[in-house]
Amino acid sequence: MTKALKTESKVGSCCSSNLFRSDHHQKNMPVDYEKFDGILLSLLGNMEGGIDDLFDLIFNFLNRKSDYFTGMDTSVSKKRLLDIFDKYAKDVEKAKAEKQRQKDEQNRKIAEMRAAQKAKEEAEFKFQPKIKEITDEEAEELQKKLASSQQTDSKPSASQPPVVNPPEDEEEENEEDKGKLKPNAGNGYDHDHYQWTQTLSDIEIRIPMKVNFPLKSADIVYDIKKRHLRCGLKGHAPILDGEFIEDIKTDSANWVIEDRKTVVITFEKVNSMNWWNRIFVDEAPINTRKVVPENSKLSDLEGETRTMVEKMMYDQRQKELGLPSSEEKKKQDLLKTFMAQHPEMDFSQTKFN
Repeated sequence: MTKALKTESKVGSCCSSNLFRSDHHQKNMPVDYEKFDGILLSLLGNMEGGIDDLFDLIFNFLNRKSDYFTGMDTSVSKKRLLDIFDKYAKDVEKAKAEKQRQKDEQNRKIAEMRAAQKAKEEAEFKFQPKIKEITDEEAEELQKKLASSQQTDSKPSASQPPVVNPPEDEEEENEEDKGKLKPNAGNGYDHDHYQWTQTLSDIEIRIPMKVNFPLKSADIVYDIKKRHLRCGLKGHAPILDGEFIEDIKTDSANWVIEDRKTVVITFEKVNSMNWWNRIFVDEAPINTRKVVPENSKLSDLEGETRTMVEKMMYDQRQKELGLPSSEEKKKQDLLKTFMAQHPEMDFSQTKFN
């Protein structure tokens, strides 16, 4: 009887041990990796040494509770570890390559747009009637008009140069923008329970935790997915729990506790070429026409200084596109007008300073 009990105990022990064997696994079974994010983030947040401590914890567990180090040759166990590492390293390289491909494609489209605009400007400028050459007197008269135009252009004018970004207080509000929220200095919005800011590529969310004790990562409930965020204080209702208006890159998402009282969450947008008008789908939108950083900077300037800055901004943009500056464009327009008034003249051999 005693012998039978010992045999049964031994069998049960073996079955239990097999659960932790390094070769005990089921193939072709998909793993829900995100299911364990909360546990791993909690572990990582409580380790002063960060990832190194997490690795140490995992291998300590394998050493104590499995035969990973004893059930196979050391070279085999190392290879299994490196195979898993290489798997994710390749994924990262593929993601980098795809990101670079998208960037190159974007640059190609911009280059094509600039080339098309430049070709259009050159085609318009080169359109000249050729009937006869103008005389020296006629050329001198035209030169004087161009010089006079240059002097007028150097003076501040309400209509010169084209304004790139009208100030917020003078810009007429479109019908569709009425009732929209005014963005904060960071191009986001300050809500009662959280604040957010943005650039074209990323988002930052700041959540003040109104508690009377220093926060630790173990006090925070945090879960983020491609289209959803939930965050709050453990044991309480979530402060944020909603659906994003657009997809985010979950692998770029991070969160930290700042000054032991504020949770700061950052992540990148999937579409890095547009401004978000809100974080969650059920929130009131901000007016994205007013989020461009230059708007707030220009509004701080007055009079001649502001006119000069706007002219510089316009000329710089034209230069980047390979197009004429405001001064050059004014000369071209005046020349076109003069040529239209004198179709009998040939300007092909005339040079202007």
